[in-house]
Amino acid sequence: MKSVGLKVLKNRLSEYVRLAASGETVLVTDRDRVVAELTPPREGRPTTVADATLADLIEKGWLTPAKHDFKDGVPRRPVAPLSVILAELDEDRADR
Repeated sequence: MKSVGLKVLKNRLSEYVRLAASGETVLVTDRDRVVAELTPPREGRPTTVADATLADLIEKGWLTPAKHDFKDGVPRRPVAPLSVILAELDEDRADR
């Protein structure tokens, strides 16, 4: 575990981010008081910002993941008539 002051961190940020990415924990200090930690991403953390953002929204309950896995692409035919889809949408929005 390493520690670094804010001023040095600002000037050599890339170096300390690389250390954290390689598994090292870096304590960030301000006047000899630890104020933050740079750590490697936790196990299973999405590797892209977009995936991480979606995972965070799902975790907070702001987004519900799709019920179907569309690995083969989206269906070519509608999964339900428009009237049914709109009725289900109204039903989902009724609890807000």
